[in-house]
Amino acid sequence: MTQVRTRFAPSPTGYLHVGGARTALFSWLFARHHGGAFVLRIEDTDLERSTAESVNAILEGMTWLGLEYDEGPFFQTRRFDRYQAVIDELMAKGLAYRCDCPRERLDALREEQMAKRLKPRYDGHCRGREVDPAKPHVIRFRNPDSGSVVVDDIIRGRVVFSNEELDDLVIRRSDGSPTYNLSVVVDDMDMGITHVIRGDDHLNNTPRQVNILRALGKEAPRYAHVPMILGDDGARLSKRHGAVSVIQYRDEGFLPEALLNYLVRLGWSHGDQEIFSLDEMIEYFDLAEVNKAASVFNTEKLRWLNQHYITHGDPARIAHLLSPHLGRLDIDPAQGPDLVEVVKAQQGRAATLVELAAISAFFYRDFEDYDPKAAKKHLRPVAREPLARARAALETLDDWTPEALHALVDGIAADLGVKMGKVAQPLRVAVVGRAASPGIDLTLWLVGREACLRRIDRALAHIDARAGDEG
Repeated sequence: MTQVRTRFAPSPTGYLHVGGARTALFSWLFARHHGGAFVLRIEDTDLERSTAESVNAILEGMTWLGLEYDEGPFFQTRRFDRYQAVIDELMAKGLAYRCDCPRERLDALREEQMAKRLKPRYDGHCRGREVDPAKPHVIRFRNPDSGSVVVDDIIRGRVVFSNEELDDLVIRRSDGSPTYNLSVVVDDMDMGITHVIRGDDHLNNTPRQVNILRALGKEAPRYAHVPMILGDDGARLSKRHGAVSVIQYRDEGFLPEALLNYLVRLGWSHGDQEIFSLDEMIEYFDLAEVNKAASVFNTEKLRWLNQHYITHGDPARIAHLLSPHLGRLDIDPAQGPDLVEVVKAQQGRAATLVELAAISAFFYRDFEDYDPKAAKKHLRPVAREPLARARAALETLDDWTPEALHALVDGIAADLGVKMGKVAQPLRVAVVGRAASPGIDLTLWLVGREACLRRIDRALAHIDARAGDEG
């Protein structure tokens, strides 16, 4: 059996967007499922728009997602000699020809055809003409005049294209550079690609590429055209819907495994299962089960998945990923409690790492302001005695552990004849600045004695000032 070989072939004209990432994921999973090879190819023949920065962004996005490629990256700009050799072969066989039709003629032809409600297409004017190779010209592929191209698409099913609807496409520009359809065919042929998985916006290119392959005496690969991704308004996903760059999702605090899990479910399913490990994706993924219809991107669903992975992830790994987000808040996690312990205390409380960093900042530095509602409710004059007692007990506590801290708060509540919350909540607002945090024992333990005492003093001063104002 021939080894399955898939490829991801982005154009380096921008970032790696989520649509491209899903295509890469489907290609990667299909190769891994069949024990095949996954090839990365950079299609950079658009010399004006391709940039090194975009190449780096694509590679960075692939690395972050963990989509390792077995071969590549291959760059089309380094294969121009090979493309020219194939063009020469087609010319020698009479399957390609020079065309020097000026832009004015082509524009006029297009307008005339559109006026007659015909499909705009080149009319083969230069097919039998002798064109001076020394003068500016393009080279066109001589498309078959009759017959059809049948594409048995793995996702879309049988699609038939009439050759009469296809024109003689340009395969080499006037500057000597190859066009997309020519270079893609040569690369897929040379690299032994068996399955081409790509967006359905390329479906109309497929019959053209199949015809070029036939002209070269080669068998076409199997094709699978993946439907597009839509925003929640039904329009094609774009920047106006929010983040679309893979790296932007990383910077906004999403985990790669959450994004992969979400992308694999965009148009594919395995029963009612929602959460997939990477191994499960590889085991279950089947192109034949990909939906034909477009998928709608739902950021809230992605946030739900991300929170699941934060909540159930390895605390050490989450801490490693969280660290740079704390750094953006000018917090050095080495100057404070163990970040892994902070993650253990906070897991399940945030949907993104950015949110997790924000709600964990109080462990490492004093907060600026109290939450107004929390302060109004819990930092009242009645809370002064519980806070003062807590401060005195915390200052002399020998065993600074969660267990001892819990017993201390419980003991103060018992002495005062009140429920534990009447002590814990004022203490929490004093130390955290808001009414929500991990258990009071974990909170006090991680914040540390010195910071706890300092913040309680501030809360007592706040209560005294409030009492003075009310008096």
